[in-house]
Amino acid sequence: MTYQPIEHYGLIGDLETIALVAKNGSIDYFCFPQLDSPTVFGRILDADKGGFFQISPINTRFTEKQIYLSDSAILFTRFLSSEGVAEVSDFMPISDLEADRALIRRVKVIRGEMTFNVTCQPAFDYARAKHTIEITKDGVLFQSAGADASMLLLRANVPFEIDETNKAATSTFTLRSDESVTFSLENAANRGRSPYQDPAHTPHLFRETVNFWRQWINQSTYQGRWREVVNHSAMVLKMLTSKRYGSIAAAGTFGLPEQIGGERNWDYRYTWIRDASFTLYALSRLGFNQEASEFMHWLQDRCGISESETPLQVMYKLDGGSDLTEISLDHLEGYLGSKPVRIGNGASNQLQLDIYGELIDSIYLFDKYGEPISGELWENLIKILTWLEGNWDQPDEGIWEVRGGRKHFLFSRLMCWVAFDRAIRLAKKRSLTGPVANWVKIRDAIHEEIHTRFWNPEEGAFTQHLNTTALDASSLLMPLVRFIEADDPRWLQHLKAIEQHLVHDTLVYRYDVDSAAEDGLEGDEGTFSICSFWFIECLSRSGDIDRARFYFEKMLGYANHVGLYAEEIGLHGEHLGNYPQAFTHLALISAAYDLNRRLNRAGHQG
Repeated sequence: MTYQPIEHYGLIGDLETIALVAKNGSIDYFCFPQLDSPTVFGRILDADKGGFFQISPINTRFTEKQIYLSDSAILFTRFLSSEGVAEVSDFMPISDLEADRALIRRVKVIRGEMTFNVTCQPAFDYARAKHTIEITKDGVLFQSAGADASMLLLRANVPFEIDETNKAATSTFTLRSDESVTFSLENAANRGRSPYQDPAHTPHLFRETVNFWRQWINQSTYQGRWREVVNHSAMVLKMLTSKRYGSIAAAGTFGLPEQIGGERNWDYRYTWIRDASFTLYALSRLGFNQEASEFMHWLQDRCGISESETPLQVMYKLDGGSDLTEISLDHLEGYLGSKPVRIGNGASNQLQLDIYGELIDSIYLFDKYGEPISGELWENLIKILTWLEGNWDQPDEGIWEVRGGRKHFLFSRLMCWVAFDRAIRLAKKRSLTGPVANWVKIRDAIHEEIHTRFWNPEEGAFTQHLNTTALDASSLLMPLVRFIEADDPRWLQHLKAIEQHLVHDTLVYRYDVDSAAEDGLEGDEGTFSICSFWFIECLSRSGDIDRARFYFEKMLGYANHVGLYAEEIGLHGEHLGNYPQAFTHLALISAAYDLNRRLNRAGHQG
């Protein structure tokens, strides 16, 4: 088996976990029971050992097409051949009942006649655990021999055979026009009566799941240009959201490379404090107040002062857990040989001072657009700010989580400025008590330092960190967080320098790996799609709305066939990095919202 391009995958999910479905009908990535649980299928990370669940026609040449059912997370994979037309519909039921949790795949022939082959070959616990396989009266039972003792039941009204060598279940069957077969992969750990024993249960859940997604997306208040794209990005964020905890994963996967064959392979299935303000802004602007509130409550629970050296970790597990010990899965070859494949994330223990700005900005936004913050939260913020008063000028690892040593990064200074600025605004707006006069002094001192020590007059640009001439695309957030006006002459000079050094058409590198701060890693990387949307929003805010629109609509063309973005775009337009990337879709929403508003103000039609 050859690896499928990352962009060949569609996404399905049940607000607990996600699965990736390739255009060839194979589910090559699936963690269970939660998104940050071990994989059951992981062929995207190891073609031989990773595990998969494939349904595809045999004995015929076919082309593939993948689409979503409108306004839903129901994914259709169509097979078109001289023998007819068939489709596989994939979804995970949205239900409050644990017994309903399953991976559902329905195969149907629309026209003609086709023969299909099915192979379900799990590889539990990141392909570290062996498993047993048994055909029972209900279906095929897979039981992990690992510590978690996972049990899954594959149910369908077709005969199965067992491939003992690979511990897989296989089946071959023929369907004619309007005939179908439904497969359900269920959690069999609690061996009571399964609701899927009733043939009517799956069609019922299909309708309920379609209704859920359509009712949810109808809450969107966005009526502007690119509405379908914006709402689709919102649905991606929803699929990356834990309904159990309210937290949002940075991406659906781990280990997918930023460079093919390289070592920049990280685990992004966790919730970053950094994403907080962007998440709250996007959800609130689109009218998804319940999700914003649930995420805010998850965030508040992290704000109690910890016993560690810093008030907050950079990231947490979806349930709020803090143990993200990083290990390498050396038995996996990695996507196209990209090793190591890592789970956990060692950056969780780094010092990244910018997170306090993003945290307090998110709280400020929630207080503004959602609910007034509690007195307890305000007291915790005062404690966090007291710590930050003595540490804002320290070197750190920064937004990009470098592993080559701490630096005095511009972005960290910028977000410390945001932390004090938003705290001042909150205190004044709500008449809250606190050392506001001291915060004003620190805020102004940071402002002065950025404009003096981080400004390079020869280049006409703000530098990535002190004692360098390198540029960094994270500086594109300066006008977005209202540190500087987007039409300020100094900012326009900096924006021109960014465009000259980091921008290729509408694609933006986060920094030049040869001249920027040593990140402690070998190899290059692609352009970062979040930076591309930041650049577009900067153009929009600076008044260059025609070019911003042109670049925005070109950037939409880099999404895959079902509107998903990975973290990066490679040299040949391929997707790189973990997938789909929440940050990219958040930035798309923000750019679309701002650009649409400014086009309306300028009287643009359509």
